[in-house]
Amino acid sequence: MKNSLVSKMIAAFTSITAISFIIIATILSVWFQNYYFDQRKTQMDKQGQLIAESVKSYLNDPQQEISLYRLRMNMAFVSDLVSADILISDSYGLVYAISNTKYSDYLSKNLGIKEMDELRFGRTIEKKGIYDKVLDKVVYVYMKPVFDGSSFRGVIAMYTPVDQIKTPLKRVYYIIWISAILAVIICSIVIYYFSQRILIKPLSQINAVARKISKGDVERRVNIDSNDEIGELADSFNTMADSLEKVEKNRREFMSNVSHELRSPITSIKGFIGGILDGVIPKDKENYYLTIAYEEIQRLTRLINDLLDLAAMEAGKFSLRISELDINEIIKLCVIKFETKINDKKLKVDVVFQEEHLYVAADRDRLIQVITNLLDNAVKYVSDEGNIKINTKIKGNKVLVSVFNDGPSIPEEDIKHIWERFYKSDKSRTSKVSTGLGLPIVRNILTQLGEDIWAENKAKDQGVTFIFTLTKI
Repeated sequence: MKNSLVSKMIAAFTSITAISFIIIATILSVWFQNYYFDQRKTQMDKQGQLIAESVKSYLNDPQQEISLYRLRMNMAFVSDLVSADILISDSYGLVYAISNTKYSDYLSKNLGIKEMDELRFGRTIEKKGIYDKVLDKVVYVYMKPVFDGSSFRGVIAMYTPVDQIKTPLKRVYYIIWISAILAVIICSIVIYYFSQRILIKPLSQINAVARKISKGDVERRVNIDSNDEIGELADSFNTMADSLEKVEKNRREFMSNVSHELRSPITSIKGFIGGILDGVIPKDKENYYLTIAYEEIQRLTRLINDLLDLAAMEAGKFSLRISELDINEIIKLCVIKFETKINDKKLKVDVVFQEEHLYVAADRDRLIQVITNLLDNAVKYVSDEGNIKINTKIKGNKVLVSVFNDGPSIPEEDIKHIWERFYKSDKSRTSKVSTGLGLPIVRNILTQLGEDIWAENKAKDQGVTFIFTLTKI
């Protein structure tokens, strides 16, 4: 299944799913980071407001030592609460209070805040990724201005190591990406499971049955109960298999019939000629048996010619030369050809034309072959002194030609099979006159002309009519 369509499809679905989860995980990571920093900014701003109140108390208290102590206590409390080092400067940037003794060097020194003008106008300043030489770390800095009324009184600066902030973020990133990886794995397993159930196993079953059918086991079928495209494919496959089985059955029957039809005259010819050569047949009987052998050769020739014609028709290699013909004239010629057989059986042939001349578009030789085969069929099955009727009539832009004989009717269950090669309603009966290919040849010729032919029983037990159409000119 390495290079199969299904494996490629699973790989594509898995890749799309993985890319989707990676994008979602990335978006969630960025969103959560921004959300986390926003929450921290809000927290620092809120806690910075408490310190700002202490700063104002300190600046407005005559006993500043007590107020400074309270301010430092509040700074220490807030520092622990928000996990940040706090520095407070006056309106000029000079530091006068710190929460961590590490920043002692900053006392009474200028912070060097470049954004002092922005702070004077009441804006807060946020800096991410600033290197702090005291902590020797990259820090996150949040600066909040202190106002007493409308008077700018100083700045509260809060320093938090970025590593400290990112520690909880890393845990969240870990959860997000582990969840994404697990989701991709689970989705891949689910996709593979359903692909196995919906695609791989049904297609494998179809392939396995197809291989067995290709080896001659045409009775094999696939059993897939599904209402989707795979189910439709299975139904179509079974339909194809049914057709192949029917074709194979017809092929075997055809080969059996051809073998029988060829073997019978060859056996007769071989027996008669062998008897003459061996002297078993008397001299005065030789001409009689040679005549029978000659008739068998003629029968064999007719069979081979019919087989070749039928094979050419079915292969589409049968060319037609369409021209304007008088169907009445063709019928007259064909009836005359059967005059001897008609007289031998004392048949009554009634020919009725709607008009004196009826012109149609057809191939002359093939149309003669059609009418000859139908007349031969009628003469063969009609009883002695029976009746044959041939009619032509116009119906729209078509000419309908009918050939009737009052011989035995064709059983209804056999009518649809009479166009098959070598078909006989009585399987035990063989005819030395008929090749069993006349009607199939007739239907093939008319089909290639774009016309139709059908058979009708005229009475319950007696009378059959063959009717075919031709295009009127």
